[in-house]
Amino acid sequence: MPSLLRPLPNAALLAVMLLAGCREETPASTTPGHQRMVDALAAIRDRTADEHPYLGDFRVRELRAAVAGGASDWRTRLELGRAELGLGREREGIAAIESALADLDAGAIEGDTNARAALLYYLGVASMRLAETENCCAEPSPESCILPFVGPAVHKRTEGAATAMARFEELAVLARGDAYWHNTAVWLLNLAALALGNWPEAVAEDLRLPPDRLTADPERGFPRFANVAASVGVDTFSLSGGVVADDFDGDGRIDLLVSTWDPFEAPRLWLQSEDGSFRERADRAGLEGLGGGLNMVQADYDGDGDVDVLVLRGAWLHERGRHPNSLLRNDGGRFTDVTFESGLGSVHYPTQTAAFADYDLDGDLDLYIGNESSSRIEAPSQLFRNECEGRFVDVAVTAGVTNLRYAKAVTWGDIDEDGDPDLFVSNLGAANRLYRNEGDGTFVDVASSAGVAEPIQSFPAWFWDFDNDGHLDLFVSSYDTGVGHLAAWHRGEPVDCGFARLYRGDGRGGFVDVAAEQGLRYPAMPMGANFGDVDGDGWLDMYLGTGDTTYASLMPNVMFVNRGGRGFVDVTLEGGFGHLQKGHGVAFADFDRDGDLDVFEQMGGALRGDGFRDALYENPGFGTSWVELELVGGGANRSAIGARISIDVDGPDGRRTLHRQVSSGGSFGANPLRLHVGLGRATAITGVEILWPASGLTQSFGALPLRRALRVVEGEAEWVDRTLAPARLGGR
Repeated sequence: MPSLLRPLPNAALLAVMLLAGCREETPASTTPGHQRMVDALAAIRDRTADEHPYLGDFRVRELRAAVAGGASDWRTRLELGRAELGLGREREGIAAIESALADLDAGAIEGDTNARAALLYYLGVASMRLAETENCCAEPSPESCILPFVGPAVHKRTEGAATAMARFEELAVLARGDAYWHNTAVWLLNLAALALGNWPEAVAEDLRLPPDRLTADPERGFPRFANVAASVGVDTFSLSGGVVADDFDGDGRIDLLVSTWDPFEAPRLWLQSEDGSFRERADRAGLEGLGGGLNMVQADYDGDGDVDVLVLRGAWLHERGRHPNSLLRNDGGRFTDVTFESGLGSVHYPTQTAAFADYDLDGDLDLYIGNESSSRIEAPSQLFRNECEGRFVDVAVTAGVTNLRYAKAVTWGDIDEDGDPDLFVSNLGAANRLYRNEGDGTFVDVASSAGVAEPIQSFPAWFWDFDNDGHLDLFVSSYDTGVGHLAAWHRGEPVDCGFARLYRGDGRGGFVDVAAEQGLRYPAMPMGANFGDVDGDGWLDMYLGTGDTTYASLMPNVMFVNRGGRGFVDVTLEGGFGHLQKGHGVAFADFDRDGDLDVFEQMGGALRGDGFRDALYENPGFGTSWVELELVGGGANRSAIGARISIDVDGPDGRRTLHRQVSSGGSFGANPLRLHVGLGRATAITGVEILWPASGLTQSFGALPLRRALRVVEGEAEWVDRTLAPARLGGR
């Protein structure tokens, strides 16, 4: 019998049959390619304990043996405590570190002030994580871990936070000569006091953060978004992962596909019912055995009308991250893994980022995967040209886009408005790339001349038109910060860290950084991030979710609201978005079909002990007008990815034009491919213009109705009303 880990002789023929319409005759669970993927992922799962640097226990076993064999130095015992903590064994970790500190104080082991500071720091971190585990995780409420802590968010079991306060107070005094570590201790000390409900009084004045920085400002007039994930039933407890919000079963309602990088957990599919409730369909969706996946992107890659999904794996693991990605072909809410048949599975590199676009304008969707190349593994990024019939060929070398850097985000956009999409690659630890599409199958890196090579330590990135001038702009976040920088920022002290860039585009390929003047000099550290118009005023806002792997990175996720292209305002505390847990996949979508965008956030960290529950922030409404446009391409790119839309509206503020591009939004988490456009106080839509990407057709419509969901098919003169009745989330 041939091995299932090798291509079977009839695999290519079977793939063609499937794409020709034989899907009903060959269930997903019996296709050779699907089973081959299940077997490959099972082998990775079996190696987790001995290989995975974040989820495996091999390091704990090694350190326990070293201590049992006589290693008594403080560093080894600290590392053992940290390793135990990483696996979720908080009390074992605390015991190991406390014993080292006691021996250090008694003179039984050697160590200096730095040793004591390190032990105090990790004891405080371990105690804080214990506090979260025993309170926010064990007895969760919708307000758990969301700043400012109110009501149920205050810890009932106080041991962990009280111990953390004592450790961080001592560390803050000890580290006064080191601004960063002093401020790190100050930040965590204040959080512990908040968790106990005795802030600010319990914190010495010289260590206290300004009270107005950690309380909501009613003067901003921004309403609070309630976290309804638990009542809706989508508050999955997991580690870091991704989310795609889209209509997977074709009923017009927005569903959720949520992943975690835990190789033992497959993605979970939540289908929305007519009444707004969600039901899980994982047992019948073909997802069993397809574990792991730090991020996901969606597109109808085969043009059959269903939203397909690419699951990305292996990120952060270097040479151990040779995990296969999964291309999941969707048939009405049931998925088949077609990675190996499609040509995407011949070689595996660590990655977490990818984006679809029709770069050669032949009518079908191509795919760029940004891989993590480093000194430990050469991992060229890949440009897969769609050869039709569901087959892809990697042309990155001839196209000149291999990157060979540590890619963390990729995004497509036509920067020079010549009709073909260009490619931006955000690299961590090296200059970014801006690959200009030459229109002949090749690209040229113009990042330096365009002025978008920085920040060097960058992460999420996307093209958008934040100022509604009709030209694509570029947001590039920074990953060069920490809680010490955040405390310094709140205290009005100098902040020595990297900041995000907001590059305003001129439509000719030129950019200028306007982040400072737009109010974005804030020390955020996002991994999951996305954009959408939460207040419905016609200007795109953004939500940044902290994603650092360490337990100490308790930085609130941040919502920035766009004030008419004149600057962004932080409404995190007012809106209830200041979640302290790790925020990964972010998606903006109108889940309850009431005309405004809600926000889903996949939560959880990288370490086994850093899991948390996903959040769904329900928009209370702003009373604005809106329109939803579902564009259907006339060719194989039925998703219409890359289409550009302008909408003319009239209202009490006069006439204005709004500009959008069809995409899934940011680079970590995916919005629906349909466009939900807030229109502010508009009283009429006077015209809509659509530029379709491959054909170059410009299609115009006159007046369209407000507050409706409309489907527009390329080349067809009439639109179709697809509006569904609103629903209460979760059927409440």
